[in-house]
Amino acid sequence: MYNRMDMEIIKELEQTFKKGAVVDVRSGDTVKVHQKIKEGSKERVQIFQGLVIRTDRKGSHTSRITVRRIASGIGVEKSFLVHSPLVLKIEVTKRSKVRRNYLSYMRKLTGKSARLQSVDFDRMEVNGAVDKHAAEEEAKLAVEKAKAAEAELAKKAAEQAELDKKAAEVEARHAAAEKE
Repeated sequence: MYNRMDMEIIKELEQTFKKGAVVDVRSGDTVKVHQKIKEGSKERVQIFQGLVIRTDRKGSHTSRITVRRIASGIGVEKSFLVHSPLVLKIEVTKRSKVRRNYLSYMRKLTGKSARLQSVDFDRMEVNGAVDKHAAEEEAKLAVEKAKAAEAELAKKAAEQAELDKKAAEVEARHAAAEKE
């Protein structure tokens, strides 16, 4: 078993993986989750919008939300780790009045019966959680990407200049051969 010292080390290690600031998401919220997706060498941001039907382990570094939406008449559910580096941003668009943490009954409801009673909330205050460390890291990645693109352009320009030089030499030889 673990002793007290080991548990403290484990807790410190877990804290390093937590984001500095996260949005207070509750069951019944309608959210937009901005998720980074890698496809081969390309990256893109996909937005998944739906109703939060479950929140798990809120204070932990493994806190998770389950978001449900209807896509083409079929219910789609996705679970997101709130502190994952792949989840860029969670934006609460609507807050509803619910009395449970796990809204499993929403799976059976469709149409008007699936509506929840809306509650007024301060959108700017709820969505104002900004993780400074993540923003700095994203800015660094953007700068590195720009430098890499600049280096690639310089490399292509050098290759093109070399090809132009070779083409000029070949033309000069052809012109000299035609004179003889």
